[in-house]
Amino acid sequence: MIPWEALGTAAIPNGGELRLMRRGTEYSIMIGGTELMNSRLSGSEEALATIAAERIGARPAARILIGGLGLGFTLRAALASLAPDAAVTVAELVPGVVAWAKGPMAEVFGTSLSDPRVTVVVEDVAETIGRASNAFDAILLDVDNGPGGLTRDSNDRLYGPASLGASRRALTPGGILGIWSQGADPAFTARLGRSGFEVEEMRVKAGRGRGTKHVLWFAAKPDR
Repeated sequence: MIPWEALGTAAIPNGGELRLMRRGTEYSIMIGGTELMNSRLSGSEEALATIAAERIGARPAARILIGGLGLGFTLRAALASLAPDAAVTVAELVPGVVAWAKGPMAEVFGTSLSDPRVTVVVEDVAETIGRASNAFDAILLDVDNGPGGLTRDSNDRLYGPASLGASRRALTPGGILGIWSQGADPAFTARLGRSGFEVEEMRVKAGRGRGTKHVLWFAAKPDR
């Protein structure tokens, strides 16, 4: 078997460190001994973008915010699903992840970062959301491992009542808040409903064939 090769580390603001690993053509981003994402398992991240694009429909000049760059699966699926006049903002907290996308993982990302529809900002997506009002047709959060949050305790502020209210304000009428999670969280599903969203929870295959399934929430802001 081909051994894993360490390609680099990236400091997480306010503590912690990510590691980029490669085995042949397979990439993995880890924190400590926990794998956050793997290039073999892209199905649920891609579904986050494609299903959200279906939900918002053919809106002119659709504006999408993606929280978390990761291995770029959500971004590439969004670009494939959206019209040429769309605009996609990616907010990535860790500068090193952006550097990996342009360096050792450039082949994985292809032309997605140079697509004229894409803007990458290095900041906490909670800050991007907090400044916005009626700004995005969809907000897609692929941050950490979902509402449970492994890498930063402050990830919780993305999923609490106040921050869900901020996401609702940042969306256009009928807009979609899409959230990826490694596993189910009934309390969070209920919290979305209490925050004024119309909620759909889905289980989606992480990869091809049988195996792990991840959870996606699609929370619609009422259009009136």
